[in-house]
Amino acid sequence: MDTEVLSALTQFGVAGMVCAMWLIERRASSIRERQISEAHARLIGQLDDRTALIQVIQENTRALSMLEAGQRGLIDALSGRGGSGAVSR
Repeated sequence: MDTEVLSALTQFGVAGMVCAMWLIERRASSIRERQISEAHARLIGQLDDRTALIQVIQENTRALSMLEAGQRGLIDALSGRGGSGAVSR
């Protein structure tokens, strides 16, 4: 706080000092509230990103499972067994 402002407030005695303390507290409180709001917004943004990532992983897992099932069917068809699932070597 500027010394001129502080000296102007101290001329009002204890009431001026209480007022100065209240103003300082309110300013600090508003800064902290803004920081909390910004942190909350970042967390919500990260949640959206994580949800999208999980969805992509689930879709990739489903695609790989389908690919594996198709390859197993192809192996079975080529080996003439029709569905045992084991590959002979």
